[in-house]
Amino acid sequence: MPNSVNKEKASALLPDPPSVHTSRRMRLQTLVRLRWLAVAGQTATVLAVAFVLGFPLPIMEAAILIAALAVANLTLSAWFTPTHRLGPGSATALLGFDLLQLASLLFITGGLANPFAPLICVPVIISFASQPLRHSILLIIFALISTTALAFSPYDIPWYPGEMLQVPPVMQMGVWCAIASMMMFAAFYAYRVSHEASQLADALAATELVLEREKHLSQLDGLAAAAAHELGTPLATISVVAKEMERDLQPDDRFREDVMLLRSQSERCRDILRRLTSLSADGEEHMRRLPLSSLIEEVIAPYRQFGIGIEIVENSNRATEPVGNRNAGILYGLGNLIENAVDYAAKGVTVTTSHNADHVSIKIEDDGPGYAPDILTRIGEPYMTTRSRESESAGGLGLGLFIAKTLLERSGATLKFGNRDDGKPGARINIEWPRPIMDRPKID
Repeated sequence: MPNSVNKEKASALLPDPPSVHTSRRMRLQTLVRLRWLAVAGQTATVLAVAFVLGFPLPIMEAAILIAALAVANLTLSAWFTPTHRLGPGSATALLGFDLLQLASLLFITGGLANPFAPLICVPVIISFASQPLRHSILLIIFALISTTALAFSPYDIPWYPGEMLQVPPVMQMGVWCAIASMMMFAAFYAYRVSHEASQLADALAATELVLEREKHLSQLDGLAAAAAHELGTPLATISVVAKEMERDLQPDDRFREDVMLLRSQSERCRDILRRLTSLSADGEEHMRRLPLSSLIEEVIAPYRQFGIGIEIVENSNRATEPVGNRNAGILYGLGNLIENAVDYAAKGVTVTTSHNADHVSIKIEDDGPGYAPDILTRIGEPYMTTRSRESESAGGLGLGLFIAKTLLERSGATLKFGNRDDGKPGARINIEWPRPIMDRPKID
């Protein structure tokens, strides 16, 4: 199997999945603002229940619990800057404090009979949306323990004076089950959405870096010409001064050999820069524009030496093939797909090209194990195994395939992944562009 050149580039740009959590650091100011919202909401609710509805309420105890949250907020704001980011342990500890404060407030106001009891899910959801899984699991266990404790609250729910609202144990058990199921479902949903969004953002960032790298490589010829132009004048000056010094020195002067060496080396530098300039000028058109056949050959060339036969089948006449500007995204994307096919092929890979007045298509087929049926619907997601050989390192993350798919789709291509339908094993990828995208007119 070949060394995965393109995938090594991509994997160098992103950490392994377990270390992705290092980017999930909550900003302290965000948590502080959420806590002030909780302080305001709890205060308004207690005042409304005690003074508007006139229900008996342990207002002093409630005020102490709300004040504790406010004091903790003021302390955090005083000790840390607004831009401070919390580590997973610190964030989990603060969310645990919030959960304990809310559970205590619910405990003295009726426990599970309190209609605000489902709010105990909020810190858990925040944790699963922003913190690593192992820290969030600890918090949800603590939340379930706190919810269970609410079922044994000896305090009655605030109600009309002289009346007592009794909640049957069966109803309390139902409320506990509802809160627990909502907590686990919402936590799982928040974690999956946040985790996938984080992976997608990191993979797209890697895509941009790969594309920029390819563009920089394709622009090296222009940089060489610019360097030759900028360095030409000072080297010419050095050469002229060296000649004047050599003319003034006597043949037996001890500095004459050094001056001659200086002049010869400056002339050598000018010759090198002259070759760089001519190389850039001679190859500029070839570098900027590629016929479809040349594009395919350039993409395939690095993978012909790995013992897997690569066959090119052209179903259309070369005389009418599209000729377009060099596109680093297309070159990298096709190269990654070819590499993936070579990685998994048993003996050979077939690349079929065709074009007409409306479309340009490329089909890549290999004789490997093909795609597993449950994988086909998820093709192109980062951090997933894309073939049935799960033990193979190539494709184990799926990041290279994601980058290739993204770059090709940005170029205007439509990709279809599947397995061969001609009775032979192997995978098949169809890539198709509208003809105008791949056929750019020559700019004089």
